[in-house]
Amino acid sequence: MTIGQLAKRCGVNVETIRYYERRGLLRDPRRRGVGYRDYDEDDERRLRFIKQAQGLGFTLKEISELLDLRVARSTTCADVRAKAEAKVNDIEEKVQALETFKGALLRLVSRCSGAGPTSDCPILEAIEAETEEAASNPTSKAPRKKRNSS
Repeated sequence: MTIGQLAKRCGVNVETIRYYERRGLLRDPRRRGVGYRDYDEDDERRLRFIKQAQGLGFTLKEISELLDLRVARSTTCADVRAKAEAKVNDIEEKVQALETFKGALLRLVSRCSGAGPTSDCPILEAIEAETEEAASNPTSKAPRKKRNSS
């Protein structure tokens, strides 16, 4: 099948396929006599695997590692499980960080009546104060995730 047909069957853009090829996630396809790329069902399965893994939160680097594990003779299910467990832990950390952000934002929203000029907005004031604090301390790596704005 052509690259366009593969893209349509998998619901991706042609450029996505080319990008995955450059990253080594998809093999360089065979070329027909006129130079067109020729893909087969194995390419389609691999592309669907990549998209499914992305849907589960795996990065392209992690997907590459999963694909490598899939073909390595010495790999066991325990190796794959370890990658999946690491991803679960990563997701848990992100969920906790998002909950922290949500809590901080909800506290700010609760302090804002929604009335008055933006020059008196407690949300903008709190963001500005955090920005000024970060600028005065450039050695800090990132803004703190937890901050009690009360």
